[in-house]
Amino acid sequence: MRALVIGFGSIGARHARILTELGHDVVVLSRHASEMPYPRYTTLQHALSAKKPDYAVIANATGLHRSSLLELAGFGFAGKVLVEKPLFHSPDNLPCLPFSSCHVAYNLRFHPIIKRLREKLQGERCVSVMAYAGQYLPDWRPGTDYRKSYSAHANQGGGVLRDLSHELDYLEFLFGDCTQVFATGGRLSKLPINSDDVFALHMAHRNCAIAQLQLNYLDHPGRRFIIANTNDRTFVADLVRNELIINHESELFPIDRDETYRAMHEDILSGRKNACSLAEGHRTMKIIAAAELSALSKSVVKI
Repeated sequence: MRALVIGFGSIGARHARILTELGHDVVVLSRHASEMPYPRYTTLQHALSAKKPDYAVIANATGLHRSSLLELAGFGFAGKVLVEKPLFHSPDNLPCLPFSSCHVAYNLRFHPIIKRLREKLQGERCVSVMAYAGQYLPDWRPGTDYRKSYSAHANQGGGVLRDLSHELDYLEFLFGDCTQVFATGGRLSKLPINSDDVFALHMAHRNCAIAQLQLNYLDHPGRRFIIANTNDRTFVADLVRNELIINHESELFPIDRDETYRAMHEDILSGRKNACSLAEGHRTMKIIAAAELSALSKSVVKI
């Protein structure tokens, strides 16, 4: 299969490498001249006409996702599309798109612990869940200046609510639609950025009465975990140590970071439909907007 990766930052390079390892013919659209082991195009029209890709991965800055989708559609691309998370900078109306499928890259759905949790929780109602994700922003992309990254700039789609929105996706994946949110947060630390760096959300989900989530750019070292209680069992999932504890029994899930990306691409290209859909990715944007509104208004916002 011929694949086009749009954008060649750290995540674009990861997608290109993984798709190549999976045996696909990869080309890159990037307006920045840099060394790369792939054919490079500087305009989308040229890339589409020269390579006729079957699969397009949009991995440029969040603020460019919508225009990239519309440009792909405008040039008549009708193949499969994957958009890096988050889908857009804000939850504008979804455009009508001619693609055979369109998904959002919430790859943590394919983490074996998330998959096992979802399997174990079938048929049980969750009483409460607490999720946490934090990592010190200056350590995210070694060899680069974090102050120049999109993460540091709100007008480029940065901020912890969007960067760490994996949690918002997998909470809905595990516990059903979020129905309301009360949030506090914003730019609270001394990091020299203008995007939000800490957020705390108190939510209700269709299958969980109380869900609490904290996201931050501050943790040394990074932490990512979930604690969920049903009437009979407690689940403790550590996505850094790759350990799941159910009551007193522990199970380890050895996994390399690329595995979830490989599984996501294979799912999309095979048509299995476990990947986050365009509509589901748009719902996550609505939750982000509701959290921001709640923090400003100091009130509960219904989704």
